[in-house]
Amino acid sequence: MSVACLVRLVRCSGSPVGRSGLFQKALVPPPVQHDAHPELTVFSRKLQGPSGTRYSNTRFDPDSSGRLTTWDSFGIWDDRIDEPILLPPSIRYGKPIPKVSLSRVGCASLIGQRKENEDRYKVSQMTDSILYFAVFDGHGGPEAADFCQKYMEKYIKDLLAEEDNLELLLTKAFLEVDKAFARHLHFSPNGPGINAGTTATVALLRDGIELVVASVGDSRAMLCHKGKALKLTVDHTPERKDEKERVKKSGGFITWNSLGQPNVNGRLAMTRSIGDFDLKKMGVIAEPETKRIMLHHVHHSFLALTTDGINFIMNSQEICNVINQCHDPKEAAQRISDQGRNKKSNRLCPASQATPSHVTLSTLLSQALHYGSEDNSTIIVVPFGAWGKHKSSDTSFSFSRSFVSSGRWA
Repeated sequence: MSVACLVRLVRCSGSPVGRSGLFQKALVPPPVQHDAHPELTVFSRKLQGPSGTRYSNTRFDPDSSGRLTTWDSFGIWDDRIDEPILLPPSIRYGKPIPKVSLSRVGCASLIGQRKENEDRYKVSQMTDSILYFAVFDGHGGPEAADFCQKYMEKYIKDLLAEEDNLELLLTKAFLEVDKAFARHLHFSPNGPGINAGTTATVALLRDGIELVVASVGDSRAMLCHKGKALKLTVDHTPERKDEKERVKKSGGFITWNSLGQPNVNGRLAMTRSIGDFDLKKMGVIAEPETKRIMLHHVHHSFLALTTDGINFIMNSQEICNVINQCHDPKEAAQRISDQGRNKKSNRLCPASQATPSHVTLSTLLSQALHYGSEDNSTIIVVPFGAWGKHKSSDTSFSFSRSFVSSGRWA
């Protein structure tokens, strides 16, 4: 889509413009429109849809395929989420960018069978152009997760004045929050001990199109692309060769508990975290790994941030499949997190009770409840332009693997 054409949309329709406004004002019935400027000539063709005849501008080519484009190929939220187009970013990036509204984001957090919910999350409009999403999974008490929930956004916002690169900005913010939490513990003698810590997975969405994720620990971020799960984070565990080598070079050691889980110095199931200051000299660092991706709303359905109470029950594709069955992101968040409610003790799934490779959604959720882990479960679901486009009649879910405790302690 050319800048000139987008400017024409602005002049014709005002600000901001929703889907219906664009149909009524920007795209008009005649098959050919001639403007005073030849380069702004717009060619339209009839499209038959559920709501009647529509006209599509063939100069819109969001996926650079060269094929004639319909409004449905922009995603348009499957006729269930009607959000306006962000005109300034659309002009700047040369493609229509739908607004991601915080009112559409789904969030849920359940305690499971733990005595306390140590998970925390936050969703906010950090600046006019940047949305903020974060999950924190505390261990050794909720204090580290509470601290990150309260201050992580503030440190990121303060750094925006001096750093435009969001990956570098998030790295600096994680390290600064870690130092600030250390100072907090130093001046709180009756507070939590030095073994309090938390995972942190933070996503920033700038201009509705630039997505940057930073993470430490084993909370995850996943993007649904054409119905397939695209992992944006990799767990920081001693099972990773690079992480294990760093711990050993720093003087730490790896042991395995009775469930076969590796732990740093027999205590911590992750190699990066915010807090855990007794293990900082043993290679447990707060520096995050980052990922930057430019969204294509025609293909990307949603972003999901999850804590390990969900990740130990369902892999990324299974989470993606279940969310794609749901009507809206809020329902999706509730359905995924429900696996943490009323859970029974962890045990191996007997081979005689293994589920067929394809099951109905209700069967999937009831069995997830039965075999789930006992940990806290938290999820954030952020819908994008292709929300609702990629559905399947049934969902694949494997119960042949073992479900083990996701506790931080050996």
